[in-house]
Amino acid sequence: MNEIKPIYKKMIAELMDGSRNLTRRSLQEFSDIPPETLEVVLEAWPDIKLERKRTLLEGLQSLNETDTLVSFDDFARALLTDPEPEVRLRAIRLLDECDDVKLVPIFLKILAGDEDVETRAEAASSLGKYIELGELEELPVKTQHQVEDALLEKANSEDPLIVRRNALEALGYSSRPEVITLIESAYRRSNPDWQASALFAMGRSYDERWEEQVLSSLLNENPLVRLAAVEAAGELTLTSARTILFQLLEEEEEDEITSAAIWSLSQVGGEDVRVYIENLIDLAEDDEQVEFLEEALDNLVFTEEMSNFDLMSYDPDEEE
Repeated sequence: MNEIKPIYKKMIAELMDGSRNLTRRSLQEFSDIPPETLEVVLEAWPDIKLERKRTLLEGLQSLNETDTLVSFDDFARALLTDPEPEVRLRAIRLLDECDDVKLVPIFLKILAGDEDVETRAEAASSLGKYIELGELEELPVKTQHQVEDALLEKANSEDPLIVRRNALEALGYSSRPEVITLIESAYRRSNPDWQASALFAMGRSYDERWEEQVLSSLLNENPLVRLAAVEAAGELTLTSARTILFQLLEEEEEDEITSAAIWSLSQVGGEDVRVYIENLIDLAEDDEQVEFLEEALDNLVFTEEMSNFDLMSYDPDEEE
């Protein structure tokens, strides 16, 4: 094993010792890990038990979601070819915020031929951000089309449902005509899983053509479909959904859907939304709930500011 600093020797020792908790400090050491240290960690990696690897990757994922100053991209990249499916899966998730175009061929290869279904499905989800970048003209058109073609093939394949659904959801960002047909077909299926994925894709499309389908699904009896519709209403900023979302909040028993409805209202906006959220904050007793509601209120402020900006930038003479 290569000679490394004592702090990294300690880090590897902690990984080997499954009885010791991994501290936040230990997890932070994997952020922007130097190449020479990464090499040594990878040398020790095969000797670390899978349960310990799982604990590490879960800890890194949690830290990545709460600390914007850390980056585990280099470490996660090195694990994309790990022999353990669960490690590959978690490595893809750890790269969720990374939009490096060099990852595209790796994810495409995983999507096409990884032996593990869940890993293929995760790769499909991760490819969605590259379509979004392409629509924003921040990615070469050729690369965007490669991603879209691969996902379209998977969505229409005989692969397991989770892979096909994730491919459809990732394609939601695409403006290609065949994606519209694919979403419509999925929405018309009797399977609620497909309906939910179709609604999820609708929300990503930023296309108000889906307003009727989203509105009609907000009170669907299936909670998975209902949740997807609620989220889509917010992503599409459908003001026509405001009344139904308020109605849903009065009747809904699923906490996840209730939270989603509050967040969607913060995306849609409206003075009645502000009053509603402020009242909820006054009534809340749980600190975590208060934090969420305050974040929703901040998002509402952002929505209002963007709305005012759009109004100020509107020039009626341009339509003449």
